[in-house]
Amino acid sequence: MERKTKSFTAVAIVLLLMLTLAACGSQNKEEGGKPTLRVGSKDFTENLLVGELYALALEDAGYQVERVFNIAGSVIHTSLVNNEVDLYPEYTGTGLLTILKKLLMTDPEEVYNTVKEAYEEQFQVTWLDYSKANDGAGLVVRTAVSKELGITTISDLQKHASELRFASQGEVDQREDGIPALEKVYGPLKWKSSKVYDNSLKYEVLSNKEADVAPAYTTEGMLVNTDEFTLLEDDKQVWPPYNLAPVVRDEILNANPDIAEVINEVSAALDTQTITALNAKVDVDKEEYEDVAKEFHDSIK
Repeated sequence: MERKTKSFTAVAIVLLLMLTLAACGSQNKEEGGKPTLRVGSKDFTENLLVGELYALALEDAGYQVERVFNIAGSVIHTSLVNNEVDLYPEYTGTGLLTILKKLLMTDPEEVYNTVKEAYEEQFQVTWLDYSKANDGAGLVVRTAVSKELGITTISDLQKHASELRFASQGEVDQREDGIPALEKVYGPLKWKSSKVYDNSLKYEVLSNKEADVAPAYTTEGMLVNTDEFTLLEDDKQVWPPYNLAPVVRDEILNANPDIAEVINEVSAALDTQTITALNAKVDVDKEEYEDVAKEFHDSIK
């Protein structure tokens, strides 16, 4: 009986040592590896796509990634500064006007430098490189009308406004940064007619020739159809830039400085035309955003 007890004790000790060594090995591997990063995104196609691109790039660089996607735009900045996410794609114009409540600026470099400095000071958050992708306000006209009247800029549009039917979205006529902002610089926009439509219907309204001009955002997927729709150039730069850029908590960036190079490579691959085409694959062709992001990520590696 005593021999059996001693044998059992010896086996138990060996098993305990084996489990301890195994646990130590796992812990060391975790300590020696790269940490898990929480990548956030807002709750619309473009931001989901870019958030997924950041996540894929970080995973390629050896990081584990927790995707914290579909956060409402009104709270995602708070999520970042409250240490609920580590980074996400933001827009320079949003940082300037919505978060910092600063005066309107229209030079992209000036806007970027302003938000970069203020975020560092107020929130201990770093803006990495901004991309050329600008998801700002714009006006879209039917391409047939653009060709007939020679309209490619908002200056051209202002000269022909009395010949055009405007598909308004209501508040754009009243908002200080809407039509009133354009009229201060370009002159009055006295439309042939103006009727309010739901924003989701504007391309259908233009396709059906019920109107000639509508407000738009400059990276909307439908804009890839240039045979039907022409986005006008804001040639006097009235509207602020909304360039896409990653914002990262300093604590994370300081501990993992290679993040900057990894994510900046993604930003360098994005411009307005590229992100519009990616948005179109999701919103027009109905592909999954994860698949679209993976295909694009593979193309730029």
